[in-house]
Amino acid sequence: MSHPDPILAFDTLDEPSGLEIIDRLEQLRYQLHTPEQVAPTTVPTEEFLFPVGKGIRIRTEQLVLPNPVGVFVRDWSGEMLTEVEHLESHSFPDGRYIIDLSTQIKTYMRIDGPVEITADLFEIRFTFDSETVVDIGFRSRHTRPAATVTTTTDPVDMMAAISTFGSALKSKSPERSFPTLRGHPPQIELGSSVEIPDGIDSPNTGIQIETPPILESLYPVAPLAYYLGAEVVPGNSPKLTTASGFEYGLQRSRGFEQTVERTLKQLFLLDCLTRTEGFYNMPLHERRVLDETLSLDWVSLYDQSIADRLETYLEVPWSDVADFVPNWRLTANVEPTSGTIEQLPFVVDDLAVVRTVTNPVQTDPDITGGATADASQRAVLTRSVSRSSESEQTDPDRADPVDEQYIEFEPSDSIEQGWIGDGIPIGASKMVTEAFYNRLDREVGVGDISITIVLNDTRMGEERDLVDAAYGDREHLPFDVTICRDLTVEELKEELQTDCDFFHYIGHTEPDGFECTDGKLDVVDLDHTEVDAFLLNACSSYHQGLALIEAGAIGGIVTLTDIINTEAVRMGECIARLLNTGFPLQAALAIAREQSILGGQYIVVGDGGMILTQAESRTPNLLEITPCEDGFTLDIMTFPTDTAGLGSIYTPSIEDVNEYFLSSGYLDRFHINSAMLREFLQLEEVPVRSDDEMLFWSSTVRLSDLR
Repeated sequence: MSHPDPILAFDTLDEPSGLEIIDRLEQLRYQLHTPEQVAPTTVPTEEFLFPVGKGIRIRTEQLVLPNPVGVFVRDWSGEMLTEVEHLESHSFPDGRYIIDLSTQIKTYMRIDGPVEITADLFEIRFTFDSETVVDIGFRSRHTRPAATVTTTTDPVDMMAAISTFGSALKSKSPERSFPTLRGHPPQIELGSSVEIPDGIDSPNTGIQIETPPILESLYPVAPLAYYLGAEVVPGNSPKLTTASGFEYGLQRSRGFEQTVERTLKQLFLLDCLTRTEGFYNMPLHERRVLDETLSLDWVSLYDQSIADRLETYLEVPWSDVADFVPNWRLTANVEPTSGTIEQLPFVVDDLAVVRTVTNPVQTDPDITGGATADASQRAVLTRSVSRSSESEQTDPDRADPVDEQYIEFEPSDSIEQGWIGDGIPIGASKMVTEAFYNRLDREVGVGDISITIVLNDTRMGEERDLVDAAYGDREHLPFDVTICRDLTVEELKEELQTDCDFFHYIGHTEPDGFECTDGKLDVVDLDHTEVDAFLLNACSSYHQGLALIEAGAIGGIVTLTDIINTEAVRMGECIARLLNTGFPLQAALAIAREQSILGGQYIVVGDGGMILTQAESRTPNLLEITPCEDGFTLDIMTFPTDTAGLGSIYTPSIEDVNEYFLSSGYLDRFHINSAMLREFLQLEEVPVRSDDEMLFWSSTVRLSDLR
């Protein structure tokens, strides 16, 4: 019996006519245009070969997807016939086809009849000989834990809990390297005994990870155990074993944690290459290049068991594959205490690298960590207006109420770093258990994406004007932007308790509250907040941001110390524009930090993967453009999201580029002429960096700016 997913919805469009497909939880949507209005009817989800959460049927002579995405044409059994690349046109004779679309919300179309598919730089057209029945099935990329496992604080019991993580895998084939085939691991709660619900069925992969029963050894292997569907058991020294007797030591010369990290990355990369022999037989850049150096039988590997593939993969030297591993999204630094295990499933869901930190390095909170400032810039800063309130600036006896440990970490090659533990991190997000639970409890949204901008000091109006222009300028995405000024305590309290997707605050805060026209509001005193995500662009807003998370928010950007108004304006505008183009909180902040000499004073609290809206191409990206003798070199850096995570693929819409790249990090360097670059910059709004410093935007950049 069909059970449609309540997260998914659709709506008909009048101008232009067609359909809008909506994921109401993740605030994702896309449109399909038709020559005339359509009247959709629902169809059972079981009628689709691939898993979908909702199915509808329409009749039309043509469908137009106004954004270029990957298009794979399959026969009725799912066998891939061809891929329609950009600037290509394919005609298919009378027959039954499944059209597999790599849209924000995963979509399949079933067609019975001839079809012509034409893809240009800006849209994809599906044209039929006459009015044709088209079944459209779609599913949310959102995942949530299927159950909760209880464990005691005994590390051996924790091993049993972590061994259940592999139950979330939807496949043991190499295709589990696709993020949509890796479900969310079960939640973990601490209790008086081990309790594993009957519904949790861990895969029988024959793989074990032996490790000493201490948290410092247990936590780092959790993502590897999840990805391999492995059982974690006590042992004298950490190692991987299989039922065939194969052993691979995890305590090597480079150290235990780095060995575990490299092992996970190598296995993952080689699965991404092997999966091209399955349902997604596509030209993959990394496969093509590594074919020249690796002597692997991909066809045979695809058909092997997960344990047998493991043995073959680990025979490959790390140095042969290191340069082709995607940039990892997250390194989670974890304080190895029993309480932190409850956050472990959420970072494992991101396939994060996990490091344990037993003696955090304390540091000075008065840091910069952003762009490099010369002497003249620093002189200007010393004369600039601070965002601290007048009472803070004039009270000579004012003491800093913050008495907490500031912590910094070893460098990581991941795009993001996070901290799970006590203290305030520098250059990393403060990951809080409540944030992830709040996300699981997030209400299904209806209507427009709601943004509230609060200006509680009219002297900071410049930022209000800039961010108001930045938010909501996306075609086909409805925004509802509200601007509030000079709020009282009660008025600000009301705004924080009103349903809102994003809250952008411009004004003054202290660790013990927001400054209002008639006093101070301490979020600690709120019973709850209906704000999902936020930017508190005010001095020392960390504690108020943390209180918002504890009151029900999911993630936000805050400051650690006093900030200078001119730099706050720069950061506020940059963050707003990045969020508006689909970057998650942590990735947006990582880019914005480089634009201000005080960027290091900003961090994320809660879930740094939270997004305000989707990227037009599904994958947020940053361009680096450098002039050269015959045109320009173009470097593209992609950023993973919760809906396009590690294992996703990306192809740039550039003439003569006919292969896919593993998303996350720099793809490759492309040489293009001026005309091609102008055309490429029109495709979507993305940040453009030149000389590793100045940030432009693709819709407004002039090629002369880049020379």
